[in-house]
Parts: sequence; structure tokens; C-alpha cells
Amino acid sequence: MNNDRLPRSWTAICPLNDIVPNTGVCALVNGEQVAVFHVNSHDADPAVYAIENFDPGSQAAVLSRGLIGSLGERIVVASPIYKHHFDLRTGECLESPSYSVGSFATRVENGHVWVAV
Repeated sequence: MNNDRLPRSWTAICPLNDIVPNTGVCALVNGEQVAVFHVNSHDADPAVYAIENFDPGSQAAVLSRGLIGSLGERIVVASPIYKHHFDLRTGECLESPSYSVGSFATRVENGHVWVAV
């Protein structure tokens, strides 16, 4: 099934300035925990990413509290428990693809973060 053809329901999360750069927050969207990250690099405009907050490796909802970094060209978050790295664009777990999580479309509009679930 092509997800580009599915209607998206956009949900306002918070003002972008409420998320400290290079950290994440957890938001409850349609009953699902979503980890939302504000990534600010020195040579690019700030970006916002969203993935599922549940870490399959540790069986805990902790990804929003992980450390943001990069591995090669990938922007990742390291789970705070077992340190698995999740690609913020795709949700892929680099160490164990079977632990990959869902990713969500994001946008910043009028200074507010929106997530499509």
C-alpha cells in the first residue's frame, strides 16, 4: 500500500521553541506516543522528525529521551537503554532492522510543530 495516497491527519504538537534544539519530546497523538525531535545543525536550517516512541529492544517508551547524533549521513537517536540507533528519517534500527519503528511526516508552520499520523 502506498502511504502517499492515504489521507493524513495533521496534529499540532507545540511551538518549535518549546523543544530544546537537539533534543526530543514525547507527544500523545491519537492515543499513540510519538517522539518528536528538533535537530539544529550549524550548517542547515532546523529540522523536525517524528518516530514511534516505543523502543522494541527494551520494551519501553523511551526514544524521545535518547541522544541525537549522526552516523555517516544518517541523523539518528540512540535509545537510552540499549543504545540502539534509530534513523530519524525512516525509523530504521541500524543495529537490528527487526527493531525498526514507524516514522511520521512533520512540518513547521507559523512556528508550530505538526505531525501527521
